[in-house]
Amino acid sequence: MSKICEEEIYPKKEMKKQILAIGGGGFTMKPENLKLDRYLLSLSEKECPKVCFIGTASGDEKGYIDSFYDSYKKLNCETSHLALYNPPECNLRDFVLDKDIFYVGGGNTRNLLALWKEWRLDKYLKEAWLKGSVLAGISAGSICWFEQGLTDSVTGMLLPLECLGFLPESNCPHFDTEVDRRPVYHKTILDGSMKPGIACDDAVAAHYIDGKLRYFVSSLPNAKAYKIRVIDGNIKELIIDPTYLKDF
Repeated sequence: MSKICEEEIYPKKEMKKQILAIGGGGFTMKPENLKLDRYLLSLSEKECPKVCFIGTASGDEKGYIDSFYDSYKKLNCETSHLALYNPPECNLRDFVLDKDIFYVGGGNTRNLLALWKEWRLDKYLKEAWLKGSVLAGISAGSICWFEQGLTDSVTGMLLPLECLGFLPESNCPHFDTEVDRRPVYHKTILDGSMKPGIACDDAVAAHYIDGKLRYFVSSLPNAKAYKIRVIDGNIKELIIDPTYLKDF
């Protein structure tokens, strides 16, 4: 009689790879409106997930870290933060793989990518993501997951930036609140210096599952999302009404 492998009886559950790319809002901009933050927690299969805030893009600014704790202590989760300027004493990889959700704050995306690569944090976060941890972030913490992002990392300029490539194409946050973003994003996609992609107003987030865009959600009823392509030599902007998170 042939031996039956245990995995044939109890096959391993395939973990979803999820990323929530937030265009703006959440606790970092609207601490009185935590709908996006509650939605993020709902993506974990844990009743009380371990949420880690990463503030690299802001230089691990203490006030930003404090605002994370102030907001997330109101929610059903276990909180921690990772500061590369004052790293944990334990093994960094072990620290990362212990967490269920990562929330990456805004700031300078170029600095974030340089420091993450120096510390191999990009590798550890990808490993955690492949094992089922949820990745999320706002602004710099949103565009970093894509192939490219439109960034203001160089003061006074909006430029394409090569990012981590966990998600395909490009991303632009703050589409409704920073007036130069729409024309520059259109121009860079049209001239080929940026891939086609998505853009989000503040209060809107794009939810990717297994590398594919599944949902746009919003913490405000009238905010919009956008898919931007070049068709017949012209920019085409598809405006999308995200799902309003009324009950979160």
